[in-house]
Amino acid sequence: MSKTAFIPSVPATSEDDFEISATSKLAGYKRFFGVLKVVRTTDARVLFPFDGAPELGPYATKLEAIAAAQVYGEHIVASDLARPEL
Repeated sequence: MSKTAFIPSVPATSEDDFEISATSKLAGYKRFFGVLKVVRTTDARVLFPFDGAPELGPYATKLEAIAAAQVYGEHIVASDLARPEL
């Protein structure tokens, strides 16, 4: 039998309630893509990536890809604080 437990959704109250991980991957010559993971720590819900999530790129440099991923992550955090996904 599976030991799956129900974890109720708990909305975040501040930006400190999120973990943002922004990195990059190389996909061909000078084609960098941002790799992003956003987790709401109050209930361990992964907000990004999700099924059908957009690709972040391509960008010409690794730094551009990471910066784009970070900005998109901050946008997700701000949106979840305004209207929590429960």
